[in-house]
Amino acid sequence: MGYQGKKINDPGRLAGLYRKELLENVIPFWMKYSPDEMHGGYFTCLGRDGYVYDTDKFMWLQGRQVWMFSTLYNRLEKRQEWLDMAVHGASFMEKHGRDSEGNWYFALDRSGRPLVQPYNIFSDCFATMAFGQLFKATGEARHADIALSGFQNILSRRDNPKGKYNKAFPGTRPVRNFSLPMILCNLAIEIEELLEREVLERLTGDMVKEVMEVFVDREQGLVLENVAPDGSFVDSFDGRLLNPGHGIEAMWFIMDLAERNEDFSLARDAVNIVINTLGHSWDDEYGGIYYFMDILGHPPQQLEWNQKLWWVHMETLISLLKGYRLTSDSRCAEWFGRVHDYTWQRYPDPEHGEWFGYLDRRGEVLLNLKGGKWKGCFHVPRGLLQCHYILEDIQRRGM
Repeated sequence: MGYQGKKINDPGRLAGLYRKELLENVIPFWMKYSPDEMHGGYFTCLGRDGYVYDTDKFMWLQGRQVWMFSTLYNRLEKRQEWLDMAVHGASFMEKHGRDSEGNWYFALDRSGRPLVQPYNIFSDCFATMAFGQLFKATGEARHADIALSGFQNILSRRDNPKGKYNKAFPGTRPVRNFSLPMILCNLAIEIEELLEREVLERLTGDMVKEVMEVFVDREQGLVLENVAPDGSFVDSFDGRLLNPGHGIEAMWFIMDLAERNEDFSLARDAVNIVINTLGHSWDDEYGGIYYFMDILGHPPQQLEWNQKLWWVHMETLISLLKGYRLTSDSRCAEWFGRVHDYTWQRYPDPEHGEWFGYLDRRGEVLLNLKGGKWKGCFHVPRGLLQCHYILEDIQRRGM
């Protein structure tokens, strides 16, 4: 499409493109193939044409899908089929998803029997998001209660998210991980109607400070995945790890908080980090954003480091559009054109719907699945919805 210059070209047409893809090619795929009508919940391990190749149910993907359909119902249109789909997944989660202490399991079998212990706090995070959004749709008190109890559980585990399931030997090389403060920036806003104002303001303030002052390497303008407890650099595989998609996604969470608080200096700071990350992680030879990198340029330990993943590019599109809308920074418009072209040429599947998730370095499809253990009904539809609304706003403003 060849985007040039300082503006997003034809944002109205683009807004329509993102909406059409969401409503005609992505959501119908999940509506048709993911519901398990026998046992409840969703199938997420779906082949290219929607066939179910594994029936295990991963709680964070169940929660993400409940959230997605609740969000469509709340924000886009009051379609009963969307609310029914959300309730379908939530009922399965409510019945089977937690242990006796209220922790959300990582994985269940098809019928709801636990397979993997609740070691992963992100199961709790996405369950909290799911029931918080579902409460907005149903007004049922028990949905709010589940969201709040999940949120309190997350806060209680914040300093040791994996608890007894942590495999690291204590004390030798302790690290703080970026993922939880990152997601708490978003999660707190997601359920803000359920939180006391003081709790919300304190938590979001603390998380912004942690993300921007602890995990951002100011010398390079990049986000580290792990730091020492005091925030210092750890020269190891974990300490040198960059996950460009994480860093870029976190910056649109920060931008949302910046806009909410009218802190446009913070928004500009987040934009600069997005641009720095893209400059560091864009593959100049084949295009696309690397999955993992080492901040010192050493070989990463992740063998999949040079793959090009769907969610990384979708989160980047969101961040660039939000950054442009908030700051009018021409770099966001220019990078948006480049990332948009790369993404739309490679990930959508016009034949069967939904998007491919995993490309090799050259941009060719590596796995033709549409869903699995890590890919579900979340990043693609959330990103399409976000981009649609932001582009509509850019058009209204005449930017």
